Amino acid sequence: MHRQQQPSPLLHRSMIADATISGATGLMLMAGAGMLTTLLGVPESLMRYAGLILLPFAAMVFYWSNPARLSRPRVWTIIALNIAWVVASVLLLAAGWTEPTALGVAFVLFQAVVVAVFAELQYAGLKSLNATGG
Repeated sequence: MHRQQQPSPLLHRSMIADATISGATGLMLMAGAGMLTTLLGVPESLMRYAGLILLPFAAMVFYWSNPARLSRPRVWTIIALNIAWVVASVLLLAAGWTEPTALGVAFVLFQAVVVAVFAELQYAGLKSLNATGG
């Protein structure tokens, strides 16, 4: 029998914030890619694709943030996806796949730091879930 867990406020809030910011960023990248490409120097298609990825991710994180659906494997999945996003962001800059402006470099690095902070907060919040809870 599965016992429902009560997550720590840290875990719940970090997941809600992750979902909210990911969703808002996804909408911004999809809707504003044409304008942002000039400012950031990142290809429009890449920004639209990133936005398209972020929207279902945000929905999943929000859905899983409900204490009735929260489990260790789901939180680990979110953490892993956040880490993958950070790695991809750094690789985007390090590999020279694009030629972003200085503002573009700052944007990519800033959002990578924010995502890394969410992963760290979610990892810290895992301590609130006991081993039998999922």
